Amino acid sequence: MESVQAIKQRFGIIGNDPKLNRALEKAIQVAPTDISVLVTGESGVGKESVPKIIHQLSHRKHGKYIAVNCGAIPEGTIDSELFGHEKGAFTGATQTRSGYFEVADGGTIFLDEVGELPLTTQVRLLRVLENGEFIKVGSSKVQKTNVRIVAATNLDMFEAIKKEKFREDLYYRLSTVEISLPPLRDRKEDIHLLFRKFASDFALKYKMPTVKLTDDAVVLLLKYRWNGNIRQLRNVAEQISVLEQNRTINSSTLQQYLPNSGNNLPAVINTSKTESDFSNEREILYKVLFDMKSDLNDLKKLTMELMKKGSVSDVTKEHEHLIQKIYGEDSEANYDSESISEDLEVLSIPEHTKQVETVTDVNDKYLFAEEIEEEETLSLQDKELELIKKSLERHNGKRKLAAAELGISERTLYRKIKQYDL
Repeated sequence: MESVQAIKQRFGIIGNDPKLNRALEKAIQVAPTDISVLVTGESGVGKESVPKIIHQLSHRKHGKYIAVNCGAIPEGTIDSELFGHEKGAFTGATQTRSGYFEVADGGTIFLDEVGELPLTTQVRLLRVLENGEFIKVGSSKVQKTNVRIVAATNLDMFEAIKKEKFREDLYYRLSTVEISLPPLRDRKEDIHLLFRKFASDFALKYKMPTVKLTDDAVVLLLKYRWNGNIRQLRNVAEQISVLEQNRTINSSTLQQYLPNSGNNLPAVINTSKTESDFSNEREILYKVLFDMKSDLNDLKKLTMELMKKGSVSDVTKEHEHLIQKIYGEDSEANYDSESISEDLEVLSIPEHTKQVETVTDVNDKYLFAEEIEEEETLSLQDKELELIKKSLERHNGKRKLAAAELGISERTLYRKIKQYDL
C-alpha cells in the first residue's frame, strides 16, 4: 500500500493539513475494495482528485475511468447519457447508443455533482447500486454492469433529503464510505505553498520569471476567506503572473485581485416568501378592512343620532360606548367632549337640510340613514359573491386567472361557483 506522501507526489497534491492527510488515507484504504464512495466538500476543493486515486489504486485500474458532470447534462437527456437508449426511443434517437454504465463495465464511474440528479434518474441509479442492473431508455431488456461508483457533491445532502430533492436510500448506498475534503480557509499553512506552486507552474507555462509575495502580501493571502477555494487561488496566481510587470507582489497589489477582500464574513439573506406568508398578509389586510368598515358604520350611527337629537352633548352622553370604540377604550386619555363635539359638528347636517326635514314626515327623515345602513351591512357572503363575479367577468370566465387574482386555489373557486350557482 502506497503512503500518503507518495500519493501526493504521484497526483500532484500540495499540502500537509491533517484533515487533507486523513482524507487521502481513507481513499488509499478503500481503493482495493468495490465499496461506493461519496466525496464531499465545497466547490473548488479538489474533489475530482480522490476518484482518480481510488481508481488507480484499485484492481480496476486497467478498466475505463469515466467522469460525468451530472449538473452539466440536461434533465431530458441524462438518462440516455448514463444508461443508453434504443433507436427510436425519442425524437432524434436515430440509432442505438451505449450509455456510460455499459461503456465503463469493469471500470469506475465518477459522478460529479451527484446532488443535481433528477429524482427519476436517482431511482435508476439506485437499482445499479443494489444489483448492477439497468435498462436502456426505450428498451425492456435488463442489462448487467460491473462498475465502481464514486460520487461527489458540494451540497448539504441532509438538507437536500429534507427538501425531498435527493433520495435518502440512495444517499446511504452512495456514502458507504464518505470522504470529506476541508475548505482552503481551514488549511492556512497550505495556502502559501499552493500559491508558490501555481506561480512556478505559470512561470514555466508563460516563460517569464516567477512572482513572489512580500511578507505583508503573505499575511493578506492567509487572512482572505477564499470562497472559491483552490480554484480561486489558482485563478489569482495566474492573473498576477500574466498581468504584473513587477515580479515582487506587495499587499496593495495583491488586494486588487481579491474581490470583496474587505468583507470576509459570510452572509445569508433569505428574501423568498412562502405561500403561507402571502396568506397571512392577506388575512391581516382583510381584518383591517373589516375593522375600518365597522368603525365607519359606528361613525354614521353617531351622525344619525346627531340628526335626531340636534344636540352634540346629548349624543356624547347617550352613546359613550360608540365613542369609546372609535376614539379608544381609555376615554379620559383618548378623547374629550370638546374634541368629539368638533368632530361631530363637521358631520352635522347643513341648515338647508334641516329645514327640509321639518316639512317631511317623521319616518321619512331617517330614510337616508336606513339606506346607508342597508348598503353597509352587506354580509361577508355577499361581498365574496360580488368579488368572484367581478373577477370572472374580468377574465372572461377563466377560473385559473380568476383564482390567482382572488388569492385562492382553482379548486376552491370551483366549489364557490357551485355554491353560489354562478
